[in-house]
Amino acid sequence: MIASLRAAVLAILCALPAQAADITVFAAASLGDALTDLAEAWQAETGHSVTLVLAGSSTLARQIEAGAPADIYLSANVDWMDWLAARGRLNEVSRIDVASNTLVLVAHDGAAASEVLLSPKTDIAALLGTDGRLAVALPEAVPAGLYARAGLETLGLWDDVSDRLAPTDNVRAALALVALGEAPLGVVYATDALAEPRVHVVATFPEGSHPAIAYPAALVAESAEPDVASDFLQWLLSAAAQSSLRKHGFGPPTAEPK
Repeated sequence: MIASLRAAVLAILCALPAQAADITVFAAASLGDALTDLAEAWQAETGHSVTLVLAGSSTLARQIEAGAPADIYLSANVDWMDWLAARGRLNEVSRIDVASNTLVLVAHDGAAASEVLLSPKTDIAALLGTDGRLAVALPEAVPAGLYARAGLETLGLWDDVSDRLAPTDNVRAALALVALGEAPLGVVYATDALAEPRVHVVATFPEGSHPAIAYPAALVAESAEPDVASDFLQWLLSAAAQSSLRKHGFGPPTAEPK
């Protein structure tokens, strides 16, 4: 009798739905639109919710290092991922690449700037005009800015614009300056240009002019929901999630999952 009762109780407990969890994802600002859609799809599929904290990868890395509560760190730059890993703040076994991107030069949609081919002969100063500045994420720390500087240096154009920058805390802020017409040109990701109808692409940085733009992700070592967070990480590599990322202009992961 008691054994039967225990079996019945166990069956009822097993039949109960798992309690929904909320995970916090610290992610690069350039992933904002795509991750918002993915978070909604994930919640519809699993019942678990995702709270997104979006900012520059460097800012987020420093916040996690300082103890900010996060379950997943999703960076736009491998260096900041390595920086956190070296400080023991990540579960390195969980690390994967989620997507890739391209770097572009954009102009305000109402501007007369036409498409150009970026090369050592490009006169960016002329494109900026007399008083114009180049909107770019902080080139000393923010991934989009680091990539922009690397690309411009490779092309021999950095010295032409280094004193004519309009630096911002993240790439979306740089995009906003161009979209609002406050800067004639900006260097952003191709996905940012796709998401903002008030800008158009003037040029694409040549392949090899800057390090490959990868989006690595990993569990934060102090995650409060490591199992659910791990499931979300793996789900980001699913066909459905990758298809959604393509719709937002992202390329496939640059590295195979470990």
